[in-house]
Amino acid sequence: MSVLVRIPTILRSYTGGAAEVTASAGTLRDVIAALDADYPGLGGRILDDGGKLRRFINVYVGEEDVRFAQGLDTQVSEGARVSVIPAVAGGTA
Repeated sequence: MSVLVRIPTILRSYTGGAAEVTASAGTLRDVIAALDADYPGLGGRILDDGGKLRRFINVYVGEEDVRFAQGLDTQVSEGARVSVIPAVAGGTA
């Protein structure tokens, strides 16, 4: 069994249009590395040049925001769902 990763529309060009892809379980860092190996460039859209989550990208393991867990060291168990969600900004002036 593997981990299911939900990909936002804006990043689906990296996954050939797939809304959901799979990766092996491990830490979130491991999952992102596996995604980048399978879908080159995707990891760079999730992590910045310093290897940290990009400021405007939110990642959830199940329903838990990893920024309030162990960040990239958050364990992702077999069968878990990971959601990559770009932050939305805007409003009225």
